[in-house]
Amino acid sequence: MNNIVNSINELPSPAFVCEEELLKKNLELLKKVQDETGVKILLALKGFALWSSFDLCKQYLQGCCASGLHEAILAKEEFAKEVHTYSPAFKEEEIDEIIEISNHLVFNSFNQLNQFRQKALGKTSIGLRVNPEYSSVEVDLYNPCGAFSRLGITKKNFQADNLEGVDGLHFHALCEQNVDALQGALSNFEKNFGEFLPKMKWVNFGGGHHITRSDYQVDELIKLLKDFKSRYPHLEVYMEPGEAVGWKTGFLVATVLDIVENGMPIAILDTSAEAHMPDTLAMPYRADIRNSGLANEKKYTYRLGGNTCLAGDIIGDYSFDEPLKVGEKIILEDMIHYTMVKTTTFNGIKLPSIVIKNEQNCYQIVKNFGYNEYKSRLS
Repeated sequence: MNNIVNSINELPSPAFVCEEELLKKNLELLKKVQDETGVKILLALKGFALWSSFDLCKQYLQGCCASGLHEAILAKEEFAKEVHTYSPAFKEEEIDEIIEISNHLVFNSFNQLNQFRQKALGKTSIGLRVNPEYSSVEVDLYNPCGAFSRLGITKKNFQADNLEGVDGLHFHALCEQNVDALQGALSNFEKNFGEFLPKMKWVNFGGGHHITRSDYQVDELIKLLKDFKSRYPHLEVYMEPGEAVGWKTGFLVATVLDIVENGMPIAILDTSAEAHMPDTLAMPYRADIRNSGLANEKKYTYRLGGNTCLAGDIIGDYSFDEPLKVGEKIILEDMIHYTMVKTTTFNGIKLPSIVIKNEQNCYQIVKNFGYNEYKSRLS
């Protein structure tokens, strides 16, 4: 199969399509923030790990943050700049390799610091994740500072006399939020942990910063970062957004396989909310579909469902100006961040192909998936 095609209709279905021009636009804005503030921005692989795009991304960003061994290896192999690794808990059999790969290694507890400190000293920069106890995320599933959170050390549990070898503090309190949420989290962070900053070398503001969203207050962010650095000029400051890199940089194209009737017309697609875009069910949120409206807003309303046996594999109810037809393409917008990294082969359903639309408006098919991806996960 030719891996370069000229139109959406020639693409395999389903397929994730990342648009290089839109990705570059996001990266340029992030670089502007870096250039004006001196802050280093990392790519959070948990949200965007399309490594076929890393040659472009690493022209703008300083490195990657990883959530464990496999992401750290990917960052080292394919991004080849700074690697910052944090996990709620590291495993003994993996820690040596993680230390070797990582520029920064962030522990979630003093227990883990005590367990691995001697291995890490002198080989990587050691950090601790703290919990600023600022809770502004509305969906509990995505709230790192919610009640009984396992993520980060609270002030009550912080051991001020146990900081040997610790170079930095990391906090993460946001989820796709604006600068006002960062202001609140940072205020709590400084109130609870500011006394330790003079002895630190770096601080990491974590992720959840929706910098590339159209209504994000970028100028306010730049001011906040400059103000912080003026108070702590000795600190290197990091941020690690994932969604801000992949935000609105592409789509998922799918095909109508059948239309059935049961109280309303139901279009069955060759994609799946459960397997290919699970956040639409978990958050939940309503995916935008090109040229569609809300139910009954346009003339023809359909329920769009996935091609698995899960009864709740439903994308939602949408209306269209014309009747849908079997074989027609459906384009689900903004399906690049937190999608590819979360796909599964539930029901043996095929994973979507991965495509990059280049700046010459050609589509490069960088990966097709088949039976081997399903079988290799099992034994």
